[in-house]
Amino acid sequence: MVSNVFSFPNPVNEVSARLVAGGVVIMAAVALVFDLRWLTVVMAYGFLARVATGPTLSPLGQLVTRVVTPRLPVAAKPVPGPPKRFAQGMGAVITTTAAVLWVGFGLATAGKVFVGLVLVAATLESVFAFCIGCVIFAALMRANVIPESVCEQCNDITLRRSPAAS
Repeated sequence: MVSNVFSFPNPVNEVSARLVAGGVVIMAAVALVFDLRWLTVVMAYGFLARVATGPTLSPLGQLVTRVVTPRLPVAAKPVPGPPKRFAQGMGAVITTTAAVLWVGFGLATAGKVFVGLVLVAATLESVFAFCIGCVIFAALMRANVIPESVCEQCNDITLRRSPAAS
């Protein structure tokens, strides 16, 4: 049971991943525009929850996967999970750093810079389906820092096709 909670989906529905990124864009923009440093803590929690459990313990992940995505007239687009988890990990590090700097130490400018980094990365993912974390993950695989066994699907393009395309 606990192992089911602390797992990450593989494959991941890219439609849902992009919608979650859109939610992150909104939160980051609101935090910056309205000077809401506490929102960095909420964002950090969301990323940490998604790294640990996928959408299971993430309120934004639950909203997207249970409410928004099922109501969209768009087919699921399965993509490998490990690169998306890596990207969530990057988001967790960046938003946790923002929260520590801005909330913990009162360093507003430094915290806002990190929120800005998340805003850019999440915008690229949500609007253009360009996942910076996934690109870095692929580069680390090519450099043999991440073993190929972590993501067999990443090397087999035929596994990325939707079932309807088969």
